[in-house]
Amino acid sequence: MASTQLQILIQMVRAQPFRADAPIEETRAGFEQFGQMFVIPSDITREAANADGVPGEWFSAPNSTDAITVLYMHGGGYAIGSTNTHADLTARLARACAARVFSLNYRLAPENPYPAAVEDASKAYRWLIKQGVRRDTIVIAGDSAGGGLTSATLLALKATGDPLPGAAVLLSPWNDLSCSSETMTSRREADPVLPVNVLRQWSSWYCGTTAVSDAGPSPLFGEFAGLPPVLIIVGDAEVLLDDSRHYAEKAKAAGVDVTLEVWDEMIHVFPLFAPMLPEGQQAIDRIADWVKQKLPARATA
Repeated sequence: MASTQLQILIQMVRAQPFRADAPIEETRAGFEQFGQMFVIPSDITREAANADGVPGEWFSAPNSTDAITVLYMHGGGYAIGSTNTHADLTARLARACAARVFSLNYRLAPENPYPAAVEDASKAYRWLIKQGVRRDTIVIAGDSAGGGLTSATLLALKATGDPLPGAAVLLSPWNDLSCSSETMTSRREADPVLPVNVLRQWSSWYCGTTAVSDAGPSPLFGEFAGLPPVLIIVGDAEVLLDDSRHYAEKAKAAGVDVTLEVWDEMIHVFPLFAPMLPEGQQAIDRIADWVKQKLPARATA
């Protein structure tokens, strides 16, 4: 049974829903205000950096080492969000994984449609390697659209013959921008976070002239053979549930080491709410355990 805090959180989220008719500037500002709700601990170090033209921030905890480097892509439908909106989550990942986390401010739609975000993420990954970070110590991770961007970046790197990272973590990933899966209907009422009409609007902004079923913006339709180990964490009460299920099925069929965890009653990107939701921190701790299992030779707590 879920914690009592979950129902309080759901009420809070439902009180301020995303709106398709809201100006994008207003939606972005509202999401930035959400990020300010959670105060980052004073022992977390934040340092701005430029990954060959793509801005981002390093997050480090006192126990962070160079053994694991996380390249993190924030969620927000490819249209909103930043390193600030996800600062608490990336700080918690840095501490739990004993890692340095580079959180990326990739270009957003509608001003910058696909493939801008994939280009930025790929450039940041190559920049890390040029900085001397071993590729097998890198974990690419992201939530929602950032989870889809993680999936898409893996496919883009594979297509160009780049050495792939050691592992990937997808939190409630948006892997299918056609928004046509069964849970888009069956979980519509249960999901307090993502109105389907808003998802479709963000999809049109990001895809632009590219088909929503193209594997570039919708990595679910790509070829997964040869990808590194992948952990997927998703809630049962979200419209994007099938994006995770179908990705895991295809990855497993392609021989990928994939772990899918569907958390009962949990909502979209519930680890983002770790300051007020016990299951959020539990999921972050689970990510750390999994990462250290998959990168055993390099991971030291």
